[in-house]
Amino acid sequence: MAAAAIRPYDVLLVEDDVADAMLIQDALAERGTRNLTQVSDGIAALDYLRDPSKERPDLIVLDLNMPRMNGREFLAVVKEDADLRTIPVVVLTTSAAPDDVTGAYHHHANAYITKPVNLEEFEAAVHSIDAFYLDVAVKPPKK
Repeated sequence: MAAAAIRPYDVLLVEDDVADAMLIQDALAERGTRNLTQVSDGIAALDYLRDPSKERPDLIVLDLNMPRMNGREFLAVVKEDADLRTIPVVVLTTSAAPDDVTGAYHHHANAYITKPVNLEEFEAAVHSIDAFYLDVAVKPPKK
């Protein structure tokens, strides 16, 4: 049984694989997710994040291999954006390539987990973000 999150939180899931998205959604629901929004690529994710009518997520779960704008490009854009860079990002992808891992951390990803996902590892990463980021995060006011 997974431990409860420190507080309910909102997640933006950037994932183009429906089966993976369902697995991640189920795992996060057990961790205390209040709302989970799924988009299928980086462009859709940026559109969501920059829409003033949308709630800012507390956490982004990001796949690297997607159409249109991949996760590498998306992560670089998000972490260069002053309004978005403080949102924690967990990379969850099939790639264990050293360049992808170091590139993700170079662009300030908060965790990097490879698929097929080990649910215990995934929950541990989310729990560490719960403990460190989500409890102290302050959402900026809506513009």
